[in-house]
Amino acid sequence: MSKQWIQVYSAANNLEAHSLKGMLESACIAVRLTGESLGSAVGELPANAVEVGLWVEPECIAQAGRLLQDYEQAEYRDWICTQCNETNEGQFELCWQCGCEKP
Repeated sequence: MSKQWIQVYSAANNLEAHSLKGMLESACIAVRLTGESLGSAVGELPANAVEVGLWVEPECIAQAGRLLQDYEQAEYRDWICTQCNETNEGQFELCWQCGCEKP
């Protein structure tokens, strides 16, 4: 008997899907992706048709849901590097100019 997987998220594109897959896997949650190959049809299909589905096993739904909710609610504020005073966008953990970590 095969395991049942449940879709917990629809990512806008492959990049977001793989980023979220990595986040969930780092929390020891197995993830399957569906719809990855549809990205080449952008412009030919409706936008929601090229979304990539993230699927987890039923026993992981609650944990995955909390992590994905945290992801969606994250506020990214620009920050100034303490080493070189460069302004960086909030989603970046390292300064693009000098590589120093976000304070």
